[in-house]
Formats: sequence, C-alpha cells, structure tokens
Amino acid sequence: MVLVTFFIVMFRYVFDSGWIWLQESVNWMHAAVFMLAAAYALARDEHVRVDIFYREFSPRGKAIVDAAGSLFLLLPVAVFLLWSSWDYVAASWSMRESSREAGGLVFPLVPLLKSFIPIMAVMLLLQALGILCRGIINMRSSS
Repeated sequence: MVLVTFFIVMFRYVFDSGWIWLQESVNWMHAAVFMLAAAYALARDEHVRVDIFYREFSPRGKAIVDAAGSLFLLLPVAVFLLWSSWDYVAASWSMRESSREAGGLVFPLVPLLKSFIPIMAVMLLLQALGILCRGIINMRSSS
C-alpha cells in the first residue's frame, strides 16, 4: 500500500499523470487491512479500549467484562454485520459491479473486496466465541 501510494504521488507530481484505478486500490487496500486485521487485533488484545477501570480489575473481573462484552456487544454486532452485508455482497457479485468512477477498479475486484465484509464478520464471530469461552474458563478458575 505504501509503495502504491509512493508511485501515485510520483506519477502525479513528477510525470503529471495518474490512474484512477490505482488511487482507488489504495483506499480498498486500506479497508481490507482493517477488515482482515480486526479479529487478529482483538485476539491479541491490541484493539482500542478505555482501560480506566478495566486495568484495575482482578483476573476474574476482567474475565467477566470480556465475556459480557463478547456476549452482549461483539456477538450481536458481528451477527448483524454478517446478516446485513450478505445481500449487499451478493448484489455486487450478481451485477458484476465495477467502480463508479470512469477508469476505476473493474469486476471482479469490487465484489471481491466487498466480500471482506462478511469474512470479517465471521472472523469476529469466531473470535467473540473464543473470548467468551476464555472468559468463562477464567471465571471458573478464579473462583
């Protein structure tokens, strides 16, 4: 992504040229990185969190917060994301969607990239189940 951005800037300012599809590809790569890394960041506990109270909790308290957050927040959001994105992605594939911009990305890149949305939802669902199970195990072992 960095190299593509470098080439875009170089072509624009050095050669006074550029391609819309190349510029769009950076936006899509950026989105793909976030979507495909969301569950990984959650698994490694490297996501953004407000730790004002959490860091002071006991291991059992942290397990309760993690399990409850997974059960009542992450699982419902991931299920909703999977459910609501399914038709969106299916429509993109069925109409052989390409970019709205003239000279932008073409089929099958746009539907393929949109397919990362339900893939992210499934990965988050799996991670939420893992966090929930780990929280239950930690609550039982801490009592």
